Amino acid sequence: MIKTDIPMKALMFGWEFPPHILGGLGTASFGLTKGMAECGGMDITFVIPKPYGDEDKSFARIIGAGNTPVAWRDVSWDYVQNRYGYCMDPQLYFDLRSHIYADFNYLSTNDLGCIEFSGRYPDNLLEEINNYSIVAGVIARTLDFDIIHSHDWLTYPAGIHAKQVSGKPLVIHVHATDFDRSRGNVNPTVYAIERDGMLNADHIICVSNLTRQTVIEKYHIDPAKVSTVHNAVTPLSDEIKNIVMPHNTKDKVVTFLGRITMQKGPEYFVEAAARVLKKSHHVRFVMAGSGDMMNQMINLVADRGISDRFHFTGFLRGRQVYEMLKASDVYIMPSVSEPFGISPLEAMQVGVPSIISKQSGCAEILDNVIKIDYWDIDAMADAIYSITHNPALYEHLRVEGEAEVNEIKWKYAGQKVIDIYNKVLQQYHKD
Repeated sequence: MIKTDIPMKALMFGWEFPPHILGGLGTASFGLTKGMAECGGMDITFVIPKPYGDEDKSFARIIGAGNTPVAWRDVSWDYVQNRYGYCMDPQLYFDLRSHIYADFNYLSTNDLGCIEFSGRYPDNLLEEINNYSIVAGVIARTLDFDIIHSHDWLTYPAGIHAKQVSGKPLVIHVHATDFDRSRGNVNPTVYAIERDGMLNADHIICVSNLTRQTVIEKYHIDPAKVSTVHNAVTPLSDEIKNIVMPHNTKDKVVTFLGRITMQKGPEYFVEAAARVLKKSHHVRFVMAGSGDMMNQMINLVADRGISDRFHFTGFLRGRQVYEMLKASDVYIMPSVSEPFGISPLEAMQVGVPSIISKQSGCAEILDNVIKIDYWDIDAMADAIYSITHNPALYEHLRVEGEAEVNEIKWKYAGQKVIDIYNKVLQQYHKD
C-alpha cells in the first residue's frame, strides 16, 4: 500500500444515500464509504442526484447533482444561500458555475441553472442518468481528486465522463446486474450501459463471487480486472438496540422483507407458507415491502386459502424495518438471484434466525444460517418448520448468527477497496 501523509481523494458517484433510500444500494454505499473513512487517509466526495440536507456529512462531502449549475444564471450569493443553503455552501455553487463547459440552455433547468432530479427511479430514468453524466462533467472539472468510483449502473456514464474530463482512473462498483433484476430477461439498453461502464473501468468491484462470475461470463470482461469485496453491516444504533417488540407466545412469525419483485422470489415464500400451514397452524407469515408483484401475491395467498395466516405490511423504512424484524421468529430471503443481500445480516443482528437462498452473495460468507435453493419449496418449508418447532435449533441460530454477523464490518470491506485504489493508482502512475 502507498503510504503518504496526503489523503487520497476519491470522487464517488452514487444514486442513493441515507436517510433517503429505497433499498440495499443506498445502505451499501453509505456503509462502505463510512468504513473507508474509518480506515483513515481518505478524503471522499459523494455525489447524489438530489440532496435533502439531512445526510450524514461526518465522513464524506456530499454534492447534489441537482444543485450543480449547467447553465449560467446571474444570481447573488444571498439568493443561492436562500435557495440551497440547507444542503450546500454557496461558494461551491459559484466554483461549479465557473466550470460550465458547454451551452446547456436547451435543457430544462431551474432559476439557478440546475437540472432538477427526482432522486428516485422515475419513468424517465434514462434521461436522468444522461443528465447526471452532464453534471458529472462540471463537477469533475471543478474538484481535485485522484480516483473516481461509480456505484451501480445508473452512475457508470457519469464516471466515464469524469474519467474523460480528468484523465483519472475509474473504478466501478457492481451492486447488481440486469441479469439479477430481470431473471435473465435483460433490457438491452441497460446491458449496454453496464458493459460500457465495465469496458471503460480501470477496475471493477463486485459485491460477491456470484456477481463477479456474471460480469466475467455475461459481459465478457477480463477476470484480471474484476475483484470481489463482500458487503457488510452497520452496527446497530442504541435507538435500534432499545426497540422492544411484544412477542406472541402462541404464534411464530416468519417474515419476508424486501421488494416484491421477480428477483426476490416472493411466490416461493407464499408456496412454502402454504405447505407449513398444512402441518402447523401456529405460524403467521408476513410479506413486508412493495413492488410490481404485490397484487399477484395477494391473489396467490387467497388461492392457497391462507389469507387468515398471511399479512402484507406495505413498504417499511428505517425504524419500522427493525420493529418488524424484532417481532419475527424467522427471516427468509428466497431470492432467485441476489448479488449480495444485506437484509439477512440485519435480521441476524437482532437475533432472528435466517433462511437464505443459495443463489445469494451473502451465502458465500454466512455459516450460521440455513441455505436452500430458492426453487426448493419443500426444503424451505422444512427449514421454516424446523426453526419454529425446534427450540434448540432456534437458539443456536439466534446466538451464533448474531455473533457471526457482528464480525462482518464495513471497515474491513473499506480497507479492501482502498487496497484496490492503491493498485489502480500504482498502475496509473506507471503508465
